[in-house]
Amino acid sequence: MKYVSTRGGAPEAAFLDILLSGLAPDGGLYLPESYPKVGRAELDAWRLLPYAGLAAAVLRRFISDISAVDIEALCERTYTAQVYGQGRADSDAAQIAPLRWLQPGLALLELSNGPTLAFKDMAMQLLGGLFEYALARTGEELNILGATSGDTGSAAEYAMRGRPAIRVFMLSPHGRMSAFQRAQMYSLTDANIFNIAVEGVFDDCQDMVKAVSNDLEFKRRLRIGTVNSINWARVVAQVVYYFKGYFAATATNDERVSFAVPSGNFGNVLAGWIAKQMGLPIERLVLATNENDVLDEFFRTGRYRVRSAAETRATSSPSMDISKASNFERFVFDIVGRDATTVRALWRRLDEQGSFDLASTPHWQAVKDSGFVSGSSTHVRRLVTIRELHARTGLVIDPHTADGVKVAREHQAQGVPMICLETALPAKFAETIIEAIGREPPRPAGYADLERRPQRFAVLPADVARLKAYLEAHAR
Repeated sequence: MKYVSTRGGAPEAAFLDILLSGLAPDGGLYLPESYPKVGRAELDAWRLLPYAGLAAAVLRRFISDISAVDIEALCERTYTAQVYGQGRADSDAAQIAPLRWLQPGLALLELSNGPTLAFKDMAMQLLGGLFEYALARTGEELNILGATSGDTGSAAEYAMRGRPAIRVFMLSPHGRMSAFQRAQMYSLTDANIFNIAVEGVFDDCQDMVKAVSNDLEFKRRLRIGTVNSINWARVVAQVVYYFKGYFAATATNDERVSFAVPSGNFGNVLAGWIAKQMGLPIERLVLATNENDVLDEFFRTGRYRVRSAAETRATSSPSMDISKASNFERFVFDIVGRDATTVRALWRRLDEQGSFDLASTPHWQAVKDSGFVSGSSTHVRRLVTIRELHARTGLVIDPHTADGVKVAREHQAQGVPMICLETALPAKFAETIIEAIGREPPRPAGYADLERRPQRFAVLPADVARLKAYLEAHAR
């Protein structure tokens, strides 16, 4: 298995070559040269596997430079009930990514029972093991630079904390995360964790990370890698739970399902697209946004129009307050027939004009045939969804998941189960939950005093030069 860049200007590379690098040298994103196909016999065999075994089976199809034995060992160490049962106190605690039916035909895939109570743990815990494995082979150290709108940062820090060869520098938008999300990150005291609150929005943080990553000499000298959703290993790890959700919702591999995915950076739903390309019987991929509806606008109109920091709204589903979806380029690469020349031209137009439009091109038909549909939600609608679901089932969901459930209901089809991917536990967004149902959401054991713990972070302006100076001072 070799990997290629969406911009076409980087040499083919193996999995371990791209694991630590993030962006390709030409500024593009890595993808497999072709997607592996999974036949009926493999689906039948995979249906019987526990989560760790399923993860190893999927990863083996994408990784040819780590032995099957080592992949299996990494997955067995990562996907345990101890790691992924922290958000639950009932009999499902022994399961990894259990499925819960909300109503006939609509289910919730519970992905938020890891150490930071968000779906990002599903991939990030594996990424920590993969990084440590790769660094042990070379004897090198790594400085991880990332940006977060809420959950990626804490998931990365909890996965990498205490690993002696790794330091994490995580950018987050100052004052734009929930109190729980801030406390999860900023209260960590591990010497290898550095939190940087940027005076701006998430897209400013993301742009700063990309600017540093595009300075190849600086990146090489400081040995900088990334854990953001552009990291291919995170995407492929997320592919696994689409297979798990499908098997849990169906009795045989003759059935089809749809998935609804709250989305800001396009990484989570991209994993569903890849699962579909592999042969998983997916009918629709339902993309849900909040008021920052850049992706919804594209799938409705064909126009991809990024927003400025001033235009990016602060909402009650803050992890999706994103107006520039960093993984979207991978999908467009597939849609335009993997023509890197077209991708380069589109992203040049995006950089110069702030948008591009596929509606009047031959590629728009490929978008319409992709199985993607979309919708958006608002603060009022997510409150209604949380309140109604709680009244009917007793279940409390977080605001991002509520956006997914709201849009999922708009696209349900008779006879095709709809699986909504959970994004986080509601304890992370208590203010919105109180507004919706009049009381605080349940909080798992061990998190009771989180917001009262001392916090440690630096504040920087949205300035790449200042970030580079900080990295120079603190990396080693």
